[in-house]
Amino acid sequence: MKLHTLVSSLHDFPVVPKENPEITSIEADSRKVTNGSLFVCIKGFTVDSHEFAKQAAAQGAAAIVAERPIDVDVPVVLVKDTVRSLAVLADYFYGQPTQKLHLIGITGTNGKTTTSHIMNEIMRAHGHKTGLIGTINMKIGDETFEVKNTTPDALTLQKTFHKMIEQNVNSAVMEVSSHALHLGRVHGCDYDVAVFTNLTQDHLDYHKTMEEYKHAKGLLFAQLGNSYNHNRVKYAVLNNDDAAATDYMKSTAATVITYGIDTKSDVMAKNIEMTSAGTAFTLVTPNESIKITMKLIGKFNVYNVLAATAACLVSGVALQTIIDVLRELKGVPGRFEVVDRGQDFTVIVDYAHTPDSLENVLMTTKQFAKGNVYCLVGCGGDRDRTKRPIMARVASKYATHAIYTSDNPRSEQPQAILDDMIEGVKGNNYEVIVDRKEAIFHAVAEAKAGDIIVIAGKGHETYQIIGTEVHHFDDREVAGEAIAQRLSMKE
Repeated sequence: MKLHTLVSSLHDFPVVPKENPEITSIEADSRKVTNGSLFVCIKGFTVDSHEFAKQAAAQGAAAIVAERPIDVDVPVVLVKDTVRSLAVLADYFYGQPTQKLHLIGITGTNGKTTTSHIMNEIMRAHGHKTGLIGTINMKIGDETFEVKNTTPDALTLQKTFHKMIEQNVNSAVMEVSSHALHLGRVHGCDYDVAVFTNLTQDHLDYHKTMEEYKHAKGLLFAQLGNSYNHNRVKYAVLNNDDAAATDYMKSTAATVITYGIDTKSDVMAKNIEMTSAGTAFTLVTPNESIKITMKLIGKFNVYNVLAATAACLVSGVALQTIIDVLRELKGVPGRFEVVDRGQDFTVIVDYAHTPDSLENVLMTTKQFAKGNVYCLVGCGGDRDRTKRPIMARVASKYATHAIYTSDNPRSEQPQAILDDMIEGVKGNNYEVIVDRKEAIFHAVAEAKAGDIIVIAGKGHETYQIIGTEVHHFDDREVAGEAIAQRLSMKE
């Protein structure tokens, strides 16, 4: 594509040079620039890639997009905002791929990953080839890719959606983080269905207040479109039991579909029954009610299923298809995942890293616990400090015994993080073990028959960030090792 053709998609009166080279790719990372690339300079939190424009030109960039004049030997397109421009350019360069997909976006504090995986399975059963973008991984059909962020940057997204189109994907489901919405990473994504799970405290190190956090989530619904195309109806699927849903209803022009348990909604769950083997409930839709039995455990998973059901119903999936998938559905890695090595106590690994998600997991666990409940939990370094004492209080309140330990301390001293946590604890049913591996081994050694150990915070993650170094660490692997050691000592 010629430079002038590509930049014609921009709307902010760019300063365009006379030269009109052929553009073969768009890059925002100078290290990825090759002959014919259009290099877009982005001012990040720690790096301003305007400083790498000369390097990009030397590597073969055909042109540069920048916010200020750059002294290079290739054409420079000047724009007011390179982040916004990158989203527009990527969307246009890759043929506006999301306009050719049925795209579902999910935002909320908790439940995004599980809900997206449930939807992905339902859409596959519906006969669609699917794409999935989220916290754990990215999928195109049966092919899996690693991801760095819950929601990638605009360029990566459009490249990915273009690849999905090339591989005949019909529908895609993606998690949409508050950071991505606030930073404009999803500009250019043409969503058909936007889903809201819930809003509880998280990421206040970035958003500062809950009101700002709520507003960032709401951008997904405000940006859903303001026209009524009867050939492509837009839907906002909202958790009616969450107070924030009222604001999101007001912010969108899309057709609103609600789901809930406690508040009258379009899609509801009634008569919920839980055991250690799964959950049963009556699924109520505008047209019928039907009994559902599933292997997923917990009220929070009922909400995830309701969100997925509502979104898939408005996406044209038959209710029977949804029911068939729910009955056979297995859990998502790192979400209430049981580590079973034949021991006589239960070990559960869960990603719960917010006060609300931890409370949900522990309340669910207590409903079928026959013995003591151990909760091993920490808080990440360089993140929201205000939730640390809250997390500790939740663990101490709902678990028989809490063990506070490290969870990605990053640049902070692990003990300092733990000191912040224990400020919120009034009782004495806890202990502090800084080393996470030692803490897991200790919990496993202490557990009696019928007890439950909940290892919270990291879930599917396979690393521990200490300082600036990333170390391999998987709660599931470590728990398995601890169980194996304990069982071997009995032999």
